[in-house]
Amino acid sequence: MIVVTGATGNIGRPLTQALAEAGREVTAVSRRAAAVPDGVRHVAADLAEPGALKPVLAGAEALFLLLSGDLHGAGARPADLLADAVGAGVRRIVLLSTQAVVTRPVGPTRIALRALEDKLRGSGVEWSILRPGGFASNAFWWAESVRTDRLVAAPFGDVGLPIVDPADIAEVAAACLLDERHAGGRYELTGPEVITPRGQAAALAAALGEPVRFHELSREEAMAGMARNMPVELADDTLDILGAPSPAETRISPDVQRVLGRPPRPFADWAARNVAAFR
Repeated sequence: MIVVTGATGNIGRPLTQALAEAGREVTAVSRRAAAVPDGVRHVAADLAEPGALKPVLAGAEALFLLLSGDLHGAGARPADLLADAVGAGVRRIVLLSTQAVVTRPVGPTRIALRALEDKLRGSGVEWSILRPGGFASNAFWWAESVRTDRLVAAPFGDVGLPIVDPADIAEVAAACLLDERHAGGRYELTGPEVITPRGQAAALAAALGEPVRFHELSREEAMAGMARNMPVELADDTLDILGAPSPAETRISPDVQRVLGRPPRPFADWAARNVAAFR
């Protein structure tokens, strides 16, 4: 049995579907009740609560571990989740980390996540670590303004990053969970091209078949909006990357191709598949 945390999110949903289609027994874990594919067991659990994952792990052979925002905050103890998994006899763990643990190692969030990576590597179980950059699905932040005003408002309109499709992350995660050849793999996951926010707006316009305007926000305006939905430190770090990415953060990684045997999907593909959210 494979346990998938964050199972109703942009990565967890396609991952759960892929594992079910592969004929594996899957337990999908999310904070709230949710629809899951046929044959998949769902458990509602708040992973920030001590011991919440323990009952779910009984009989599990593998775990996909995705940390929600509160598990990155002060006082959080994500290492306890690893200890619970090891104690339950889980033999393989795939951790969703972030590219920034390498490209921007200084800062409480990255230091804590890198420490979690270290604990996983020393846990005695088979492990794989996924380090994606920015997600294509962050464009959902613009869904309401595109629906109502055909407008994308974002900072740093002409600064690009090789953002990755969450469906590609999910497929890589499935490969790591199902194939022991990926044990010990640390995979940096990006898209196939560097694309700017202005370019993303153009891709959404092409998917919609209608013009979409672009308005550039100041850093301060963007910070005010982002801080309503994530810790201030994380919002500030994100804006640092969006505004002044390092060469390592604009590099297109070969790892999606290496694992899946195909190129990563471009943003235009993501936009076409998710266009209903912007209509």
